[in-house]
Amino acid sequence: MGSYYHFAILFLLCCSITVAPTGARKLTALVEQQPLILKYHNGALLKGNITVNLIWYGQFTPIQRSIIVDFIQSLNSPRAPLPSVSTWWKTTDKYKGGSSALVIGKQILHEAYTLGKSLKTMHLLALSKKVNGLNSINVVLTAKDVAVDGFCMSRCGTHGSTRVSQGKRVTRSAYVWVGNSETQCPGQCAWPFHQPIYGPQTPPLVSPNGDVGVDGMIINLATVLAGTVTNPFNNGYFQGPATAPLEAVSACTGIFGSGAYPGDPGRVLVEKTTGASYNANGANGRKYLLPAMWDPQTSACKTLV
Repeated sequence: MGSYYHFAILFLLCCSITVAPTGARKLTALVEQQPLILKYHNGALLKGNITVNLIWYGQFTPIQRSIIVDFIQSLNSPRAPLPSVSTWWKTTDKYKGGSSALVIGKQILHEAYTLGKSLKTMHLLALSKKVNGLNSINVVLTAKDVAVDGFCMSRCGTHGSTRVSQGKRVTRSAYVWVGNSETQCPGQCAWPFHQPIYGPQTPPLVSPNGDVGVDGMIINLATVLAGTVTNPFNNGYFQGPATAPLEAVSACTGIFGSGAYPGDPGRVLVEKTTGASYNANGANGRKYLLPAMWDPQTSACKTLV
């Protein structure tokens, strides 16, 4: 059973409350200061060196692919200036078992839409099995013209696991799916780079890589990758039911900088020449906007800025 990254949760947390009087905002701040506990359920986490295989389904431009590849490479790129993507990812080291070092493995391009343009979960699973390997995460990325069951209605991305036979042994392999919402539902799955479909209509931020759909994918990919390494098999760190858990990042949805409150992503950095909003520097001079992550040491959602 996969763990969904629900935009329903996103709008419950970040967009469903109208921020008006100052007193109401203070009340929200008081609520946000309550300890948030993600219980550890004694299961295996993904730690050590982990290969990330990318399965591109549909048409992505080389620039779009490079934005996502650079993001994954940034997770373990300590040379980027602070605040950095790798500093954000290091919070996962605080979960039991040490660090999770993600490295790019194989990339498979499915540009001919061999399974059509309307995919079900079983199609995502089939695509994720195109690459076999231990200690790996197979990431299925669907293009903007590909509809996926539940996409835009209940999820922006998901992660889960499948059983893989290795000789006489049966192991579990982690997979991730994230879709490009640019033409289907940017108000749900690419906020804060697009007007939200519900809640306070604050002006959208300028996306750091000039692509609302792909920069939205980065937020959702960051969310499900953090969930994958800290709760790969539905018995790691989470709050709530295992079938719809709040995980490392989905428990902190809608928070991108200090001072965030419902409908406002918080204070982030702004690139002077382009006006683009970001909070993390990455590999190859990239900039990204990453959501807050739950810190087990402080039991609070941690932002980079």
